Amino acid sequence: MRRKILGVLALLIAILLIVVSTKPDTFRVERSITINAAPEYVFPLINDFKQWALWSPFEKLDTNMVTNITGPESGVGSVYEWKGNKNAGEGRMEITKSEAPNFIEIKLDFIKPMKTSNMTEFTVTPVVSGTDTTSTVTWAMYGPNHFLNKLMTVFMSLDKMIGSSFEEGLQSMKKVVEGK
Repeated sequence: MRRKILGVLALLIAILLIVVSTKPDTFRVERSITINAAPEYVFPLINDFKQWALWSPFEKLDTNMVTNITGPESGVGSVYEWKGNKNAGEGRMEITKSEAPNFIEIKLDFIKPMKTSNMTEFTVTPVVSGTDTTSTVTWAMYGPNHFLNKLMTVFMSLDKMIGSSFEEGLQSMKKVVEGK
């Protein structure tokens, strides 16, 4: 009986490893929203880490989170470091590319709960309709999909987990910009 249980367990582990091995080696999660303002009004909220407290859902994860912003006030070289509870974790972001008013690239390094490095992009695209200009803001994160990430995605959706936070942040950004 014990051999049968061990055999079934070995088979289940083998199946799990096969499923994990079929997962892609990279991931990308992105969400977009339309904001009733020109890119010039949206861009500074992203390009200046001090402004993130106004809209970022991650700022709400730990009200006692310790943050440190260094480097230039905004744009390339600006660094945001945080250390918080188990929900917020610990990490560092650095703006690596800033093309006003349409594009920002950020290197995102998590230290805790799991060490990993990813890239984040914000694209702010103007949409002109008559005399009105709105902006489509896209928040994306992408990076390598290591074995542990692949294993986790067998049981949960990385897209839903990260995507829901992006949706919340974009909604908050919309409220800040539109004053609603």
